[in-house]
Amino acid sequence: MTGEAERVVIPAFVDLHVHLREPGFAYKETIYTGTMAAKAAGYSDLFSMPNLNPVPDTLDRLQVQLDIIASDAQVRVHPYASITMGQRGKGELVDFASLAPYVPGFSDDGRGVQDEGLMREAMVRCKEAGSIIVAHCEVESLLEGGYIHKGEYAKVHNHRGISSESEWKEIERDIRLVEETGCRFHICHISTKEGVSLVREAKRQGLPVTAETAPHYLLLTEDDLREDGHWKMNPPLRSKQDREALIEGIIDRTIDVIATDHAPHAEEEKSKGLEKSAFGIVGLETAFPLLYTYLVKENIISFDRLVELMSLRPREIMRMGEAKDYITVDLVRPYTIRSAYFLSKGKATPFEGWKVYGRVVNK
Repeated sequence: MTGEAERVVIPAFVDLHVHLREPGFAYKETIYTGTMAAKAAGYSDLFSMPNLNPVPDTLDRLQVQLDIIASDAQVRVHPYASITMGQRGKGELVDFASLAPYVPGFSDDGRGVQDEGLMREAMVRCKEAGSIIVAHCEVESLLEGGYIHKGEYAKVHNHRGISSESEWKEIERDIRLVEETGCRFHICHISTKEGVSLVREAKRQGLPVTAETAPHYLLLTEDDLREDGHWKMNPPLRSKQDREALIEGIIDRTIDVIATDHAPHAEEEKSKGLEKSAFGIVGLETAFPLLYTYLVKENIISFDRLVELMSLRPREIMRMGEAKDYITVDLVRPYTIRSAYFLSKGKATPFEGWKVYGRVVNK
């Protein structure tokens, strides 16, 4: 896009990383409420994570979710199956061959697969099934009970920190396993400068590795933290240097996609401060306006690049073909983010009260 029109028509957004909470946790979100929020925000397709009850680790358990999607979804929902049985990150692998025809990929989001041999075998089986692993990269032994970034804020305010190493060490391992197996591999919610460098090198080598980050890692750092559960997510908000590396990563195409990691919780679960609140914030209804206002209007990235990150590249990674759905976005009239008006059941956002442009005006 050149210049600034009042309204523009663009391909609808695709989110490769959302939590719709149903079946099992409908008090947090339902497929209906989550997809209503997505539709209002301009999304045509959501890829939903498997931390559910039952976990979609067999065809019968996946069918429970598919039935709800068929009856309640207001946009297209593509549910991932888990990598391990029960999504435990260890133990027994799912039957990739039987599940692959019914899911877009496999993820244990919320935890990393800790055993290297198990992850290698998962990649072998996933490649044989012609699918993709969508990985939460985290070394659990390095977490040390942390719940925010292990940086200055944690030190000054006496909080237990999550080290950057807990993320990038597993990214490093998994890229090495991709080199061995040739499995298509997508890295969830990258948040560290070291992780960006590892992905950049993997792409330089021509490995089938892609990566996403989320709006909050591009717009916020540990310096913005408050003693409020609305600021708690995993990975945590990192340092200014990490944010700068992530921005460079979206500029030079090291990072392929901006996903929301939309993770709704009940108000009570997010009202217990940084230490005791649940991890996760909502993001579907704020992603595009925040990124348009604070990246495009600030001349950090182009409008076309934002559309690529939110609409076009996710389609390419998931081999979805050309976009068939289009939305109209008002780029001129500002408004204020108010979580009380969200259609999602989840209201936890660190962006409450931010002034933004880029409201979707028809879907």
